[in-house]
Amino acid sequence: MKVAVVHDWLVTFGGAERVLEQILKLYPEADIFTLYDFLPDEDRGFLKNKKITTSFLQKFPFAKKKYRSYLPLMPLAIEQFDLSAYDLIISNSYAVAKGVITGPDQLHIAYVQSPIRYAWDLMFQYLNEADLTRGPGSWLARIILHYIRMWDIRTANGVDHFLGNSRFIVRRIKKVYRRKATVMYPPVDVSTYGLHLVKNGYYLTASRMVPYKKIGLIVEAFAQMPDKKLIVIGDGPGYKRIKNMATSNVEVLGYQPTTIMRRYMQRAKAFVFAAQEDFGIVPIEAQACGTPVIAFGKGGILDTVIENETGIFFHKQDTASIVDAVKRFEQKVSENSFNPVRIRQNAERFSNECFLDKFKSFVDSALEEHDLYINGPSEEPGSARNRMKTLNESIEKEYSRKLVLK
Repeated sequence: MKVAVVHDWLVTFGGAERVLEQILKLYPEADIFTLYDFLPDEDRGFLKNKKITTSFLQKFPFAKKKYRSYLPLMPLAIEQFDLSAYDLIISNSYAVAKGVITGPDQLHIAYVQSPIRYAWDLMFQYLNEADLTRGPGSWLARIILHYIRMWDIRTANGVDHFLGNSRFIVRRIKKVYRRKATVMYPPVDVSTYGLHLVKNGYYLTASRMVPYKKIGLIVEAFAQMPDKKLIVIGDGPGYKRIKNMATSNVEVLGYQPTTIMRRYMQRAKAFVFAAQEDFGIVPIEAQACGTPVIAFGKGGILDTVIENETGIFFHKQDTASIVDAVKRFEQKVSENSFNPVRIRQNAERFSNECFLDKFKSFVDSALEEHDLYINGPSEEPGSARNRMKTLNESIEKEYSRKLVLK
């Protein structure tokens, strides 16, 4: 069986690349197809020096830094990959990877991080953040996104099975494509985050400082709670603004190596998370340390945090809601509601090993079903085709018996 894995682009090692890493463990002989490959050498170890096929966009001017600017050409580029020699195609998609062209005898399984966010329900948010709310640039962006939406819906018909990385994304797939999808949580390397039973008195938040992460909102909330200490880890476009907002009880550390962030995470009283994420890996890493989470209760976080057991939710993205959540959290702490061991156990549901087992089981079942559809019943004992043949024969015998009786 020949396997192709289609990935949007290889630029940084993030959540989608962690999924790709695990898929390649299951299918080490698979060939990789991607629009761009600019992944730094220090992050390429999981690719095992595999040959990677890139699109014509790879050689476009300024593609390395401005790769997203070529969004209007991405549908065309992804359709140029010739996958006709492959039996199984696995697309790992948060933009256009699922749009590859496949034939009727090929099985295409799409693992969807999200339908294209900036083309669908988050379009207005992205237009606002890009200052494209009015003028010729705004109209051009809206026309392009309209075209992207039409293409996105059409290409959903080329997918045999959809997998979504959370219940939230499964609902988005249903809304956008009108297709059923199976929840398949992405892998989190919880083994590298050791359980720490003793907690210190500070709260922690860690993220890239971009608007939707709402780090500024968390800092504002803790400014209203001068008796509570907050440590902020991360860098990004909003770093200077966040640094200037910090009061005496808020310490902004900027970027920190993973080992340092892990140490803070293990000892934090709680991890504070105010973004609406499709899934959200960092809150699981915090739970792997036995650290409870105070989070905005919308999106993928509802799958990963158990309220009043591994964390607390707030339901509005405003300072008052965060302040109230911290107060409720401290009341629960006084009642010994959060057991670090139980919190760690919850995180282990999302381990690499769990992902590998569930993903392989799903693909094997889909292959068996596809084989039955293509080739019909098999004589091999115990196979799905054999079971279907036996069932059909029994139905035919029963039908014949009834005809004789008549």
